[in-house]
Amino acid sequence: MKKEIGWIENIKHATRVKHLPVVFSKRETMKIFEHFEGIPKLVVSLLYGSGLRLSECLNLRIKDIDFDYKQIMVRDGKGEKDRHSVLPTTIIPELKRHLNEVYKRHKKDSANGKGETVLPYALKRKYPNAGKEFGWQFVFPADKFIKEKESSLIFRFHIHESTIQRAVKEAIRKAGVNKPGSPHTFRHSFATHLLGNGADIRTIQELLGHNSVKTTMIYTHVLNRGLGVKSPLD
Repeated sequence: MKKEIGWIENIKHATRVKHLPVVFSKRETMKIFEHFEGIPKLVVSLLYGSGLRLSECLNLRIKDIDFDYKQIMVRDGKGEKDRHSVLPTTIIPELKRHLNEVYKRHKKDSANGKGETVLPYALKRKYPNAGKEFGWQFVFPADKFIKEKESSLIFRFHIHESTIQRAVKEAIRKAGVNKPGSPHTFRHSFATHLLGNGADIRTIQELLGHNSVKTTMIYTHVLNRGLGVKSPLD
């Protein structure tokens, strides 16, 4: 058309609609937990008891769990940040039994020449034998082996996220909880219930790994604390 467009002015950035997160009540949480067992129960216990994201939980290595200090080291969380979170005391006996089974399987794999796992970044070059150590194994290893294309290493990766996602959906259905929950809902519930119990907002921010306390403040709205009023019907 051969027309000059000129400067485009008064353009505003598109903003996403902010939704409050779905949160289970404590009663709903316990009701849902009744329908978990085995590995899904352990994984969801860490999502709710430690506030982990599902990916962070499945990427845990044996060495990241400290039973003495009752804490978990989350490495390369969102934003490639490391942080500590609390290890729930109630799951320690069951978690130790699980890790004992992982140890037995690792020993068996090692005897068959397949006990090595993949290492993050360039640690393979820095520590050539670290991948064979038990501490570097995944806390929740998969049942089957996969092959890494670059190195041709045959190893056990962690279980797939869909395994836990399906288990959570099924548990919510069986519990009769009419909320659109997912594994991430347990992380939201962790923060909301801590806040409801009087935990400091800054502490919750650190446990969740949020950059800004403004992100963590959304849970105050879930609790209705920001309103500061009671319904006239109450």
